[in-house]
Amino acid sequence: MTTIKTKKFTDRLFENAQPIWEKSHMHPFVQEIGKGTLSEDKFIYYMKQDYVYLVDYSKLFAVGVQKSLDLKMMQNFSKTLNDTIHFEMDLHRSFAAEFGISHEELEATEPTPTNLAYTRYMLNVAQNGSLVELVSCLLPCAWDYWEIGKLLRAQYGDQMASNKYAKWIETYDSEEFAAGAKWLIELMDQLTEGKPERELAQIEKHFQMTSKYEYLFWEMNYSKEEWPI
Repeated sequence: MTTIKTKKFTDRLFENAQPIWEKSHMHPFVQEIGKGTLSEDKFIYYMKQDYVYLVDYSKLFAVGVQKSLDLKMMQNFSKTLNDTIHFEMDLHRSFAAEFGISHEELEATEPTPTNLAYTRYMLNVAQNGSLVELVSCLLPCAWDYWEIGKLLRAQYGDQMASNKYAKWIETYDSEEFAAGAKWLIELMDQLTEGKPERELAQIEKHFQMTSKYEYLFWEMNYSKEEWPI
């Protein structure tokens, strides 16, 4: 007897996001990191903007603690918040220092228009929407960075020894980072089980929107976007 695998909601999210994610994966910024050819000035610009982004991204996990449905969920959100603030951001600071970026420079960085629009979109949904809507905004960044880490390792793994951005690739291809992404994927499936299509469509709308912002984030850093005034 053949067992038919039930399609999960995250399978649908993954499939429908592919046109956006593939565009991100082929973006010159991402591909040049993989090859190790990205200009350092663009990478330094990215490191500063990503630091600012992570500060606000971390706040979403704090809201998740507040909106959690049980103690176990609170513990998971709290752990992921701690991992982001300490593991990812500490690694970010140490890696930035290797490129001559001081802690003071990171702290003094002002977000670009795209960065500000992206984080404010997520924070607005997190604060005013449901728990599952919050997760729909958190997930694309965590999931697609994991996908990018795996992709670049597969594409350019034989060049890692000479790639100055190898640590970046290794971070997002690591088991530690994958664990956080997998937990969010599982949580999304748990929270969407049995929900009507009307609600699922709204959740997917946030997932698609934040996936688009992920693409715009690469574009922003590659062009070194600035405020017009």
